[in-house]
Amino acid sequence: MRIAVTGHRPDKLGREYDMIGPYSNHIRTELQTVIDSFSHNNLELLTGMALGVDMIWAQLAIHNNIPFIAYIPFKGQELKWPEKSQKLYHQLLSKAEKIIICSPGSYSAQKMQIRNIKMVDDSNLLVAVFDGTTGGTYNCVQYAESISKSILRINPKPK
Repeated sequence: MRIAVTGHRPDKLGREYDMIGPYSNHIRTELQTVIDSFSHNNLELLTGMALGVDMIWAQLAIHNNIPFIAYIPFKGQELKWPEKSQKLYHQLLSKAEKIIICSPGSYSAQKMQIRNIKMVDDSNLLVAVFDGTTGGTYNCVQYAESISKSILRINPKPK
């Protein structure tokens, strides 16, 4: 079973760039509940390795000893992030079962959606940590719906 995740960046998650705080704690708990609902045998987690939800998903994979595949939109996606975030990104990547670079060259917005499409296509289920606002997560969910992919939605807002 391959489960992909999509979700908001820290700017929509209480600006918790260090992934510590009420939003991150809530999301971590909700995602762990999803993981716990599946047998860990033959389970793979797919992540786009963006700041926020994607990196929490990778951390949970490591914590649960579940292999994860990192879908990177382009080499160097992390280069404009804060140094602390870049360090965590590289630590997580070093533990990935596999790294897939989805597009050549440097940044362009469409490369994020190309990454999302590949990740959704390669998954059995998409977990969407999503508040309904427009952006990359919205586009990913729209694509998954267009191909009738199973989607599990999680509200990112803590109760």
